[in-house]
Amino acid sequence: MMQTSVLEPKVAPPSKEALKVNPQLINELKQFGVVSPEICYNCGLCVAVCGQSGAEHNFPRRTIRCVQLGLEEELLSSVEPWLCYYCGDCTDSCPREAEPAEMMMGIRRWLIAKYDYTGQAKHYYTSTKRLILDTVFFALLPVLGLFILHYFGWARIVSNEVRINEFAPVMIIWIAAIITGTIHALILLAGGYHMFKLVMNDDALKDEIRISDYLLEIKEFVANFITQKKWLACGKKEATRWLKHLILVLGYATMFILIIGFLWWFQTDNIYPITHPQRWIGYLATIILLFGTIDIIVGRLQKKDQIHRFSHHSDWAFPIILFLVVVTGILVHILRYMALPLPTYIMYTIHLMASNVMLSTEVGVGKWSHLLYRPLAHYLDAVKERAQKRILVPGDPTQI
Repeated sequence: MMQTSVLEPKVAPPSKEALKVNPQLINELKQFGVVSPEICYNCGLCVAVCGQSGAEHNFPRRTIRCVQLGLEEELLSSVEPWLCYYCGDCTDSCPREAEPAEMMMGIRRWLIAKYDYTGQAKHYYTSTKRLILDTVFFALLPVLGLFILHYFGWARIVSNEVRINEFAPVMIIWIAAIITGTIHALILLAGGYHMFKLVMNDDALKDEIRISDYLLEIKEFVANFITQKKWLACGKKEATRWLKHLILVLGYATMFILIIGFLWWFQTDNIYPITHPQRWIGYLATIILLFGTIDIIVGRLQKKDQIHRFSHHSDWAFPIILFLVVVTGILVHILRYMALPLPTYIMYTIHLMASNVMLSTEVGVGKWSHLLYRPLAHYLDAVKERAQKRILVPGDPTQI
């Protein structure tokens, strides 16, 4: 019998954790829009052309490999899918047409569903039927609310002039908007906390990361949350898309603040002059949102850019719902100035329906959840990098 020499290194058997794989991971990810990761042979061209990839983050190659091997826990703890801004360079260079850019997008949808404690995100991203049912449900809630208000005499229809605040009392609508926005904001924040737990569950760094690391890197979160500045590393051709996105977010944020924070000031039966802030701020936000959503819809119809070649049903939901919110808001404004009470009330009801769908489907688990998860990924990555440098360079005064 052949004996092992004492001089030979002893290799520890692989742990159960190291062997833990999900053989159905590819099929699961395909439900979220991942196209064909199994045909990738890891040539590395995608990494070579990616402006976001580097020594620490070898993606999308490493991410694809995790998918192929079924390493679900590796994906859940990774920030790399969020470091991708979908410029499409990796897909353009792929000799196997494995669609790595769309794969990264599909994984982001999957991650949102994994972060979400409510289960709504999974239905949102995997079932068109469920998305439609949720849309109808959230659209009917304001109708039910208005019915209750009028049934109990807390609101009334004034037919000889436009009196929106008697048809739908502004303080009640405002409170309802705050409650709805708060619920879905909490769902999103809970998802962010879940993401934090998954990403920071690193045994090698867990004991090394300090409170000061989190505090010193808050600036990284704030900078990326406001500007998405890392996007510009994708190259000059992405600068236009970054600027469009930034302007659209500013328009959306302005309208969101007006509704959630100042609806009592914004929704009024008084007609102010054009120079009044209530009007020009509202007009500016409306113009930005209108042109932004039209640009997105036209792009998805034309399919010229890589980002628009694969249009998942959730990709269509956001611009269509936002477009309906903007257009119905414009029509309410026009009908009000035309002094048409009943058409104004009907259009206002439709506007409330679209607005509630937007708040209830997009803020917590939809497209706007990227506004939290992406900067959070950069922030947590910076925290881990700071701790890692302290391990590699003990006593480095820059890593205190």
